[in-house]
Amino acid sequence: MRKVIASPYVSLDGLIALPDGSSGWPTTGSERYHREILPLLFEQADTIVLGRKTYETLVQFWPFLSPEEDRFAGPMNTLPKLVFSQSLSEVTWGKWQNATLVQDDPVEAMAQLKQQAGKDLVIFGSGQLTSTLAQADLIDDYWLQLHPVVLGRGVPLFREQTPRLDLALVEARPSEEGILILHYQPARKAP
Repeated sequence: MRKVIASPYVSLDGLIALPDGSSGWPTTGSERYHREILPLLFEQADTIVLGRKTYETLVQFWPFLSPEEDRFAGPMNTLPKLVFSQSLSEVTWGKWQNATLVQDDPVEAMAQLKQQAGKDLVIFGSGQLTSTLAQADLIDDYWLQLHPVVLGRGVPLFREQTPRLDLALVEARPSEEGILILHYQPARKAP
């Protein structure tokens, strides 16, 4: 069975975006951070899952980057993407044309996708989608990229989370600039 991995950037005060929804605030990662930590997600996953707002942000720059400009442009551009949205009528991803619009109920769709053959599904950003799937107990791993910044106001990762979500820490990896990669699993699933 495939796993669903949520991997958002998070500020110390639990926010994933500024009040206007923009996400240009994270600390830039070091070479070690990019070389050792982020590839874990791309090695485990064969599909990127995005909510509408995150898709609209990422599609503005990733399809225009080459692997020479950013080592993650290759996997970001070539892996298939599922975009959950009720308001969009189509999605694209530059020349790759590997983005698929999903207008179905995210809980039902992700439950079905987990049962299909393949590698894991990784969610980048997408706070509302992450919250919805967390409430339905469909997220198997949380790879939170905790940045050493307090935003003060903005969009929280978890919105009106009910029922309570208890997590168990599996691993913590620091980067040179103070970014922590915190790997959690729901407490009931943790080893």
